[in-house]
Amino acid sequence: MRKKLNVSNENNGISILALDDDPVMTLTLQAYFQNAGYNVDTSNDPEAAVELVRQGHYDILLLDFLMTPICGDQVVERIRQFNKELYIILLTGHKSMAPPIKTIRALDIQGYYEKSDRFDQLELLVESCVKSIKQMRIIRLQNDELTEANGKLNESYLELIRILRLTVDARDIYTRGHSDRVSYYAERIARKMGRDDNYCNRVRVAGLFHDLGKLSVPDFALLKDSSLTDEEYALIKTHSVKGYELLSSVSVFKGVAGIVRSHHERWDGRGYPDGLKGGDIPEEARVIGVADAFDAMTSTRRYRASLGLEHAKSELLRGRWTQFDGDIVDTFMELLEDYDEMSRELEWTHEAEPLPGSEAVSEKI
Repeated sequence: MRKKLNVSNENNGISILALDDDPVMTLTLQAYFQNAGYNVDTSNDPEAAVELVRQGHYDILLLDFLMTPICGDQVVERIRQFNKELYIILLTGHKSMAPPIKTIRALDIQGYYEKSDRFDQLELLVESCVKSIKQMRIIRLQNDELTEANGKLNESYLELIRILRLTVDARDIYTRGHSDRVSYYAERIARKMGRDDNYCNRVRVAGLFHDLGKLSVPDFALLKDSSLTDEEYALIKTHSVKGYELLSSVSVFKGVAGIVRSHHERWDGRGYPDGLKGGDIPEEARVIGVADAFDAMTSTRRYRASLGLEHAKSELLRGRWTQFDGDIVDTFMELLEDYDEMSRELEWTHEAEPLPGSEAVSEKI
């Protein structure tokens, strides 16, 4: 046999396992392909070779078809149970002894080689496998780099969310944590409604940003601890549009901008800023509206104490199909049966008792 057709002093980084129950054949294959720059291990035991593939890393397997105690196709069948990526070339003593094409395809064998005193044809088969292997390595590397880049982008995205959320919270100690709670309630509602992950993620982020526009509201209106004048309330009401404008200017947040704009719309069309009615209001905004109103009523504000859980529930029920989407209210009521558990998840509890005679201010938040 000619053993030095393509001699190379450089290692090409490709690992081959040569399997044949004839030691002379495996030694010949090893010498030939090592001279061509490959890393080559050998085995004369088919069952031991399966374990070598399982425990090590090989790119290409060269194996004889007729062996004992199991034949080459049985070896491949076992290997394919745990390794789908190994390139396999089957060696036969004669073309008539090769397995049928159907078997070769089923076992994902890349080719077969009829043994001869020349390895030219086998070398071409191996080189064809190597080209595919190197292309796959490039693709994997590109995918890894893309995954890393996406991970960094996602980290920046989450950091931006955190910074903006904390900036809004910093305006008023009485609303600190409000956006987190609205986001939590809204996502729980969305999941209870059976919405998909993308929808739930939009609702979660919209909940965090629903009051972003309050950054543009003057302190004399936002931080006032007594009743608002009509002019001051009008300033407060601009926050949904301002939030929409801010989020629309950032490409990654455009998907939630419309939700933020519409979270104060009412089912009966008496909300703001656009007077949308019923199903014309984005469903995600309707979800945020229920979660927002509930947290506004159950948390302590600058101008009043918490209205309490039961009062808030009664106000939501009273607002079904007028202020709120009634189906969303009903879904939230089911969740509120486990309100204590939700509070523990939020690591937040209500401390203030409801004040007698207090009125809901769910529209002025």
